Amino acid sequence: MNKITTYFRESYKELLEKVTWPTWSELQQSTVIVLVATLLITLVVWVMDMISSSMLHFIYSLFGS
Repeated sequence: MNKITTYFRESYKELLEKVTWPTWSELQQSTVIVLVATLLITLVVWVMDMISSSMLHFIYSLFGS
């Protein structure tokens, strides 16, 4: 039980004294970067999906009746 208490005490101390929390402006900048990256990746996946879908429709039309 002493080990558990020591663990939580040291974890709390580390959280307060050693962790560097971002400023509000840093947090906003990081959020914008994540949103832009998410939109770009979504766009790339959507384009790849459209291309592969068109290619499959074309291939199916060649062998369809």
